[in-house]
Amino acid sequence: MCDNTRECDAAKAHGWGSDAGAGARDADSPQGAPADGRRAIRPVRDDEFAELLEIINDAAEVYRGVIPADRWRDPYMPADHLRREIDSGVRFSGYELDGELLGVMGIQDVDDVTLIRHAYVRPTAQREGVGGRLLRSLLAKATAPVLIGTWADATWAIAFYEKHGFAVVSAEEKTRLLRRYWDIPERQVETSVVLAQR
Repeated sequence: MCDNTRECDAAKAHGWGSDAGAGARDADSPQGAPADGRRAIRPVRDDEFAELLEIINDAAEVYRGVIPADRWRDPYMPADHLRREIDSGVRFSGYELDGELLGVMGIQDVDDVTLIRHAYVRPTAQREGVGGRLLRSLLAKATAPVLIGTWADATWAIAFYEKHGFAVVSAEEKTRLLRRYWDIPERQVETSVVLAQR
């Protein structure tokens, strides 16, 4: 899943994949991927719950001091909350490199829409295309209009989704959508935005 030299070199620089020949390419591999370094986007397994939780909480540290203080928890996502999200139908996919999950993203079908939920990439793997690949993979599986909710003050997340073809809906529409499709406190409705595919 390393589509070009820049991505392969970045992966090598971060120590992802095996050291020997990390930048070498196999002419027979799809899209000229490196000969080593197995990459996959796949469902997160039940036995990876602890790793899923770790990725979410490590990546969510960027919210500390940015989102309203009354919405911050430490840890950001407690294990029981994540378990409830999974039990309510959030299905997680992960981006894996050589057996290590570098990023996770959830998808949830709710009535007549599909929600992208809980998108997080390990801090050491950010800005390397992991989130974009996960999003494209989940969008390819969606069979209904896709909506994404995030914190209004998370400008980097909003920019990421806008780069991938989403647009922030009006404040009135946001409130209507969050109340209909998400199960979140009213304070979170007030401090969030919703993006829809353009």
